[in-house]
Amino acid sequence: MIELAQIVAGWPLALSMAAAVAAQGLRAGRRRTALNVALHELRRPLQVVALAAGPELPARGSGDAMELAAAALERLDREINGGPPPPAWGTIDGHSLLEAAVGRWQARAKLADGSLELRWNAGRVVLSGDRCALAQALDNLIVNAIEHGGPTIVVAARVHEGRLRIAVVDSGRALRPRSRRNNPAEVVARLTGRQRHGHGLGVVRRVASTHRGRFALRRSERGSLAVLELPLARAEAGRAE
Repeated sequence: MIELAQIVAGWPLALSMAAAVAAQGLRAGRRRTALNVALHELRRPLQVVALAAGPELPARGSGDAMELAAAALERLDREINGGPPPPAWGTIDGHSLLEAAVGRWQARAKLADGSLELRWNAGRVVLSGDRCALAQALDNLIVNAIEHGGPTIVVAARVHEGRLRIAVVDSGRALRPRSRRNNPAEVVARLTGRQRHGHGLGVVRRVASTHRGRFALRRSERGSLAVLELPLARAEAGRAE
């Protein structure tokens, strides 16, 4: 009788736990539906932008930007709904990768009363990896320097010990012109500031890790230095040595 009483007494707790699990599943289902709706709505304006650009996209990285947006949407779709893994890695020309990244953001730097320059001192460099992921990492480093750093930004690259060392250097917040605060791009950046969670640098760290690379960041009022090191493709690494 005691055991039966204990079992009966435990039923409310079991029912409560089952109800909690069911409610959690319902919330997860609703969240997944909401994310899929948002994903669907995001695709439409991006498609309009791509169509408006026409068959001949401007040279300064616009085509790459659309490809990166499409890759980000595909990754989000896989996170929500599952699906096949991303394409296999390929070989990437290092100079073209950085040149395109700098080209994509020169107009943004100019809008913020700044400058963005590429200094390439690495010769011919071939990397192995996911080109879109590497481009996204570079974009995050450059935009971080534009929004949080000084007006003069340099992306410098050289080969060091079998790695491509990419340094993104800015001149420090103290040198920002006062007029910059009223710049439309800066106003928008401040209005959206509360929604930032450091995801950009998280992307850089993840990409560095998956590509067997290294990432380091040093900040100060006099300037910031972000360094991303990526191993060269094996054949190129052998030549460099």
